[in-house]
Amino acid sequence: MYTAKVIGHVVATQKDPNLSGTKLLVVVQVDSTGRPIGKPHVAVDTIGAGADEFVTIVRGREAGMPLPAPMAPVDAAAVGIIDTMSRVVRNV
Repeated sequence: MYTAKVIGHVVATQKDPNLSGTKLLVVVQVDSTGRPIGKPHVAVDTIGAGADEFVTIVRGREAGMPLPAPMAPVDAAAVGIIDTMSRVVRNV
């Protein structure tokens, strides 16, 4: 599970039938300060996220669990919209 920012969406007129009715987001993982890290990738939207929102992403087998079809071919899913983030910096 990690934090990502929604930077776009995917329009796909042909999808696997198990993904029918789902929205696909383009997201990029962010660090604790909200700066992008890594490469953008596609995630299924299960919570109605929109552009510029921070979301929680799950990957792997768990990514398909929020969908109605148990065998949906999903590698990443947005499962939460983040309202606020904070971080504690400790000097050691």
